[in-house]
Amino acid sequence: MIIRFLVSALSLGLATWLLPGIWLDYVGEPADAAITMLIVAAIFGLVNAVVKPIFVFVTSPLLLITLGLFLLVINAALLMLTSWVCAQMGVPWGVDGFWDAVLGALFVSTVSFILNSFVGRRGEVHN
Repeated sequence: MIIRFLVSALSLGLATWLLPGIWLDYVGEPADAAITMLIVAAIFGLVNAVVKPIFVFVTSPLLLITLGLFLLVINAALLMLTSWVCAQMGVPWGVDGFWDAVLGALFVSTVSFILNSFVGRRGEVHN
């Protein structure tokens, strides 16, 4: 579970570093940025655990019609919700707009999928 959390934090960190519409505003040491990204990953994990099942249930007909592609929109909405929660908590991380969230959701999903493919079911690393 800890390894999967770190994979999520790494994928969010890479999205923040590489995509211009997702930003981290920190002043200080790189360790401060790493701690902030761990906080963002925790918030994102909670949002995914609590809100995503509700979104998926409510939009299930749309998910069936689009053969699951609407999950990208749901993930973008969850990324924007994470940005809003971060702003409410004073965490200096955010997403600029919906299309930036869509690109970020696609990026985070892809990177998480790739990184999780190297991690086994119980956290062992595959070569």
